Amino acid sequence: MDVFGIKLVGVTDENGRKLLMSIALIVALLILRWLLAALNRYLIEHRPAARATFWVRQVVSVILVIILFLGLVSIWLNNPAHLTTAMGILTAGLAFALQKPISAIAGYLVILRGRTFHVGDRILMGDVRGEVIAVGFIQTTIMEIGQPPGEQADAPAMWVKGRQFSGRVVTVSNSVVFDKPVYNYTRDFPFLWAEMDIPITYAADRAKAEAILLEAARRHSAKTSEVSAEAMRRMQEVYFVKSADFEPRVYYRLTDNWLELGLRFIVPDRGSREIKDAMSREIITAFDAAGIGIASATYDIVGLPPVRIRRVDDAE
Repeated sequence: MDVFGIKLVGVTDENGRKLLMSIALIVALLILRWLLAALNRYLIEHRPAARATFWVRQVVSVILVIILFLGLVSIWLNNPAHLTTAMGILTAGLAFALQKPISAIAGYLVILRGRTFHVGDRILMGDVRGEVIAVGFIQTTIMEIGQPPGEQADAPAMWVKGRQFSGRVVTVSNSVVFDKPVYNYTRDFPFLWAEMDIPITYAADRAKAEAILLEAARRHSAKTSEVSAEAMRRMQEVYFVKSADFEPRVYYRLTDNWLELGLRFIVPDRGSREIKDAMSREIITAFDAAGIGIASATYDIVGLPPVRIRRVDDAE
């Protein structure tokens, strides 16, 4: 094939035509992808729906990749005999050289087909917990959230003491779904059970303290309890799960120094730290009004060795 009088070695007229057709196919698909993305953005502005947007993007990406693959195969391998040989060599080469990317793509299919999570779900995937902001063929992008104080020792180290955004955007390979469990906070039951441990002295009014805790919990979780009970009923229609108690409860735990009151209540998957903060303020105010103090570690000195005082002038 000659280009401006220069003969290209190894490039025949047929290969040149195939190359031009391949470039035209790629450009056409890129333009189509851009048009579909623009249409999707237009629809989002008028009727926002995160889940619908997510599925539209995934379906469009998969269809375009399939069209590109079939188009290139049809252009370059129009001979059935060549097609069989090339596909065998290509499959063997890809299986050896692209093991991790292939596993990631397989993980992508598992995520979509198994409804493992969607954009907007809060998950723990690998060692990363946060909100899913994008799902690609190879990687899942997560906006990281912090950890409650009881989980601060878990890796990686966090400086945010609550399930709130830390500011870090983390990418995780989709192949992780084959190696580690994926914890979904919001998939079918977008509520969490939370606990607060309040230590009081054994001499304090236990009944009054328990009543204060339950009143604060009911005030902040009454509406949530009703909604979560309905969500649990819908969940039981799909999965074999037992019914749960959504009413706040207080549990006693005896220790050497104090009586620990464990308050258990239900909260939405988002905003639990704000709810705990409001409850803590109400509880401490009510405790002060009732004369109930928060217990802390104390030490009683039960004996001292004899102390002798010697004057200097007596010694002289």
